[in-house]
Amino acid sequence: MKLLRNLLKSPMFVIGIALFFGTILIALVGPVIFTITMERVGPQYAPPGGRYFLGLNDLGQDYISLLIRGLQSSLYVGFLAGIIATTLGTLIGIYGGFKGGWVDDFLNMVTNLFIVIPSFVILILISSSFKEGRSLTLIGIIIGMTAWTWSARSVRAQSSALKSKDHIALAKMNGANTLKVLLVHILPYLFSYVFMVFILQVASGILSEAAISMIGLGPLDTVSLGTILNQAKNTGALGDGVWWAFIPASVIITVIVFALYLINTSMEGVFNPRLRK
Repeated sequence: MKLLRNLLKSPMFVIGIALFFGTILIALVGPVIFTITMERVGPQYAPPGGRYFLGLNDLGQDYISLLIRGLQSSLYVGFLAGIIATTLGTLIGIYGGFKGGWVDDFLNMVTNLFIVIPSFVILILISSSFKEGRSLTLIGIIIGMTAWTWSARSVRAQSSALKSKDHIALAKMNGANTLKVLLVHILPYLFSYVFMVFILQVASGILSEAAISMIGLGPLDTVSLGTILNQAKNTGALGDGVWWAFIPASVIITVIVFALYLINTSMEGVFNPRLRK
């Protein structure tokens, strides 16, 4: 509760939380307020105004419906990728940092190997190999499986520093096995740090989905914020000045990522004693 009170004193945290939960609220409540339809409802690229608050796309679809559905999809991919990347990175990092020796060297070598190869390149290669069935879930899994490396490196450093603490030595003397030491005596101390890593992984997942969708490797079964931008690019909306085809989606992506980075920065300022001083 003390940490929460300190967080609520941070303007960055309050602004970030308000913006982020605002986008989640739009994704959840939007379908209740607006009639979501993917059908053609008017002429091509009808400008905003009147019945079409944010205009229509090149297929005559309502951008309100597209943006709400796209926001839901992008948040889903971001959270799924964040969970996978954070879980995988935390398990590898915490185990390697605690065990040390050849185990740590091997896991560190694997992590460095994935770091050397740009994750976005791997993401493109894997996504392009799926000509059919490229769903939101598959995109989220691919992003999560290619974005765990820096989480592992960060958690490894924290775990390596904790293993020399007195309570860890006492737990070993009392017969605690490695799994119990990791889950009971190390992970709780890293929870705040892992949560901050998760926030950044969610932001990275949303940006990665938008990036690969922009180049035509996004989900094939639904709309996302990235596919909206891809459609605007492919139909020449950027060059024709049809701003409502790409600016609203770009703004939503920017707001979500900006909010998450504000939350992360403010939490780091509270949880890190050196920054707090």
